[in-house]
Amino acid sequence: MNELSSGPPNTEVPTPSLPAGWLARCWNAVRRHPFRALCAAVALLVVYELLTIPWFDIPSLRTKNPPETALMRQRQHEAEATNKRLNVVHRWIPLKKLPRTLLDAVVVAEDGTFYSHGGVDWFEIRQSIEKNIRQRKFARGGSTITQQLAKNLYLSTSKDPVRKLKELVITVLLEHYLDKERILELYVNEIEWGRGIFGVESAAQTYFSESASSLSPDQCYRLAAVIPSPLRHRPDTDSRYVLRRKEIVERRLVARSHGVTDFTDEDTSATGQDAVSGQEQGIDSTGNEGE
Repeated sequence: MNELSSGPPNTEVPTPSLPAGWLARCWNAVRRHPFRALCAAVALLVVYELLTIPWFDIPSLRTKNPPETALMRQRQHEAEATNKRLNVVHRWIPLKKLPRTLLDAVVVAEDGTFYSHGGVDWFEIRQSIEKNIRQRKFARGGSTITQQLAKNLYLSTSKDPVRKLKELVITVLLEHYLDKERILELYVNEIEWGRGIFGVESAAQTYFSESASSLSPDQCYRLAAVIPSPLRHRPDTDSRYVLRRKEIVERRLVARSHGVTDFTDEDTSATGQDAVSGQEQGIDSTGNEGE
């Protein structure tokens, strides 16, 4: 008679595993068809990035003011990484309460053809590429106000090509769903104007101790002047950078009053002087300092 085992029965359930040789077959397929594998990987990446675009959130911006932006979250994460605390100041003000001088100053400083392009200034992008190639560094940016808004709201300050591609898609969507005045209203209320300072109302109260609705022309020029480098320059100082940029903004406004709307480094003002040359500061016609 067979002896029965006195030990407990084996109740272990076998763990499912991948089909034998699955990884090996995948690797062999990649080795045999590297180009196809690369295309498939790129396609998957593109699909993933397209799925992360805020397709349904952008139309809501016609009536909704975003309480927080991607750039705010990025700055907070950067502060946390260095064991610092970032106090975010963000106050909203309607466009109709802002001085027209401020809005005009922002436009001529950052995007002279804002009201005529469809979100992307291809001429400016070409000029930027040519200058960057000549200098062999990223010395000049070419982003429009709409592109900068797309980056601030949903993306980051990264310069990688995937981010730029998403920025272009979001820019097209912003221009499709929003009119220019709403884009400008979102822009001046969401962009960075200093460490933890977001929006023109926050900047006006921080630097000039008054509401943005009461800003003087000089204060408007100063705020527009520091948009390209808000973490390095304060509008309430008389640094060489601020004074030079303020002068450029004033000249561009004078040129605009005489019908000039497309600002390039070669433009001249109505007085015959160089109205917009900012090369000594690394400033281009959209006000981007290498983005």
